[in-house]
Amino acid sequence: MAKTITKFRIFTIADYIEEQKWLEEQHKKGWKLVKFIPPFLFKFEECEPDNFYYQLDFKNEKASSDYIGIFNDYGWEYCGSCFGWNYFRKPEKLVENESEKEIFSDNESRLDMISHIYKTRMIPLLVVFLTIIIPNVVRGINNHSGAVRNALYYMFLVLFIVYVMIIGYCGRKLNKIKNDNKK
Repeated sequence: MAKTITKFRIFTIADYIEEQKWLEEQHKKGWKLVKFIPPFLFKFEECEPDNFYYQLDFKNEKASSDYIGIFNDYGWEYCGSCFGWNYFRKPEKLVENESEKEIFSDNESRLDMISHIYKTRMIPLLVVFLTIIIPNVVRGINNHSGAVRNALYYMFLVLFIVYVMIIGYCGRKLNKIKNDNKK
């Protein structure tokens, strides 16, 4: 049985490029991805150190055999799915030119994926923020009495700060990726 390790690493929905590079570095060190354990654990299996390209595709649905088959036809091995992301890898030795290092054949496909991330992840996050977090912070400011109310107010205040940071960070980063791919 092969040796395995589990590593903790946080990536947001906007950090998928960094996640790909990190997975490539792990493979170069002799650890190939075998499983993603939500929310922030990666399980690796010991392997021969080698150069592999890792790519993530966001579908927000279970990967079908046809979908996986399309990528297999181009040399991409399916590694699994988590939170709507599908993980693929391909050995560098199968890459003959620059375009084969990525699963996307054109900028339009990349832009479609980013648009899909906005629709299925960012908009719901914003809706929760606007309909639950903000009203509860405002209510807490107006009704400041009792220990339980104070605790709830501070809890929603912390959530407010976290949501502002996440929405701001992911929104800026996804917009930058989107603008870079429009060129």
